Amino acid sequence: MSDEHGFSTRAIHAGQEADASTGAVVPPIYQVSTFKQDGIGGFRGGYEYSRSANPTRTALEECIAALEGGSRGFAFASGLAGQDCVVRSLLVPGDHVVVPSDAYGGTYRYINRVARPGGIEHSIARISDVDAVRAAIQPGHTKMVWVETPTNPLLGVADIEAIAEVAHAAGAVLVVDNTFATAYLQNPIALGADIVTHSTTKYSGGHSDVVGGAVVTAPEISVAGMEDAEERIAFHQNSIGGVAGPFDSWLTLRGLKTLAVRMERHCDNAEKVVDFLTGHDGVSQVFYPGLESHHNHDVAARQMKRFGGMVSFRMRKGEDAAVKACAAVQLWTLGESLGGVESLIEHPARMTHASVAGTELEVPGDLIRLSVGIEDVDDLIADLQEALDIHG
Repeated sequence: MSDEHGFSTRAIHAGQEADASTGAVVPPIYQVSTFKQDGIGGFRGGYEYSRSANPTRTALEECIAALEGGSRGFAFASGLAGQDCVVRSLLVPGDHVVVPSDAYGGTYRYINRVARPGGIEHSIARISDVDAVRAAIQPGHTKMVWVETPTNPLLGVADIEAIAEVAHAAGAVLVVDNTFATAYLQNPIALGADIVTHSTTKYSGGHSDVVGGAVVTAPEISVAGMEDAEERIAFHQNSIGGVAGPFDSWLTLRGLKTLAVRMERHCDNAEKVVDFLTGHDGVSQVFYPGLESHHNHDVAARQMKRFGGMVSFRMRKGEDAAVKACAAVQLWTLGESLGGVESLIEHPARMTHASVAGTELEVPGDLIRLSVGIEDVDDLIADLQEALDIHG
């Protein structure tokens, strides 16, 4: 599949040729653990054992690599499994990584409570500030800069191209978590990133019915000592074994086929929800990269196709009002995760980011995060308005 093909063409066709034996237009679910060998070491198509490789997973890995413009994709059982593989593959005890001050709570929990006891040191920086990232780098010691953009849950935006220059000058690889933007809205590798990660549970799968993760490596990584990152990640993926199963891979592939059309609707709806929230007296602040008042709106406009389906806002009356508003909605689903076709509402301080309470990543108690779905937006706004009118 050529890189010259459009996004939706790649999403539907990359890695997904019609089945050679039956002509089936959808890749089969190879729900199998092992493969018959034609003599010892005689692997058919290179398949030996499904932890090492499985045809359904291969289709997903080829597809997501094509969408991100990378050389190779790797599919995992969860987004965190993929992130763990990246860290274990590329860092050794004593290495240092720069992480965002506004990041997914699970990512920071992993860095702080799993990687750090294993000898991986870290510093926290405001990722939307290139100078802050530069100041956090420890020359000769920092081997990785971790970027999440937009960030979770405050929708901070990092200048990927500028941070790539800073990281590379320091001899560090740049890893970008592209979960919120998706490959449809943003292409970190084209902007200089070395590695892209995803929780494919979110927009890639898109239907709240699968958990998964993905890692994509750039065609060329010129950072000294990291040129073989692709081979190291492949080795660790197989050795650790936290891979995506065949059915999960198939579900994610199905989701990717409609990613472009879903993201357009997510963005359409989010923009209208933002317009409503900015005009409501009970709301003190709205976080959305599409707002001209956003700190890095110009950066988002330059590196994103549109501004996404995630919106966060603060309640003027504080945490109690935020908690009550989350419970008062009827159409929005109170729940963790994001990126599904249905709209979700959550209270980050007590839900997705409870694990970072008391740290530099602690989020405001009056914050509400929305994952705006693809329902009729007038219904979504009416439901929000009723809850905010009562508790705002």
